[in-house]
Amino acid sequence: MRATSLSNKLPTNQEQTGALTGMSSKRGTGQARYLADRGARIGVLVCASSSFLILLAILVFIIQQGLPAFLEVGFFNFLFGTQWSPTNGEFGILPMIIGSLAVTLGSMILAVPLGIACAILLAEVAPDSVRRILRPSVELLVGIPSVIYGLVGMAIIVPAVRQIGGTGYSIAAACLVLMAMVLPTIISITEDSLRAVPHKYREGSLAMGATQWQTIWHVLIPAARSGIGAGVILGIGRAVGETMAMIMVIGNAVRIPDSLLDPARTLTGNIAVEINYASGLHQNALFATAIVLLAFIIILNTITISLFKRGISGQNNR
Repeated sequence: MRATSLSNKLPTNQEQTGALTGMSSKRGTGQARYLADRGARIGVLVCASSSFLILLAILVFIIQQGLPAFLEVGFFNFLFGTQWSPTNGEFGILPMIIGSLAVTLGSMILAVPLGIACAILLAEVAPDSVRRILRPSVELLVGIPSVIYGLVGMAIIVPAVRQIGGTGYSIAAACLVLMAMVLPTIISITEDSLRAVPHKYREGSLAMGATQWQTIWHVLIPAARSGIGAGVILGIGRAVGETMAMIMVIGNAVRIPDSLLDPARTLTGNIAVEINYASGLHQNALFATAIVLLAFIIILNTITISLFKRGISGQNNR
């Protein structure tokens, strides 16, 4: 009977074969998962490296093409020169720098208060039925091509500005068009920043007797200032880089404007208007303009990243 019981406890050949098959299948599954995980890591690394290499190639190419203009014209003569006449060998981009700064500053003066107000409405004030209508409308503005904004500006804004003075193709018209284009960026990021503020801030303020507006103005906006600042800077980056709509409404005159009703030209517009027929030093000067524009965008992105990090660290400390 002992022999019989021992024989019953010993695994049969079929059981041993099944156990070995299960172990081998588990081993094969684990090896397949390892290979898939390793392949995914390699794929992500290749994609990230490709993005960096593409950016590096663009930087190298632009610098290589634009450096001869700096050497030939002179760095300060190029930046602060007031005459742009390729036929006479004069390459000064100060009028375009002033035009870009004027359009950007004017559009942000109009867009920042309106964008923050719309974000407060969507995040704190409007009921859900209104949010379901307004939020998709704001998101739709992002997808509208810039040429459509330019056409609307030419058909509506330029004639309206012409009634005030000038030809209508002016900095004022460009500011109004650009305001509409940067609003979605400011509204979206500001709304997300306001929603990211912990609810205990609202509850504590309301519990102390503050009104809803006092809570928004004295508690929520200061707590979300890093995100709001990042949204404003990203809006500035959008404004600086806009090309097509600005070409259509700003007038493209290479001159330092005396008022908001005067035509002007931006850095991006200067590149887009003249790159098709430029050659030699003229082409190098346009690439040098791109270097100046790219440096400005890099500075803005660096400030944005630092603001985001400050906001995240501030929330963690709280």
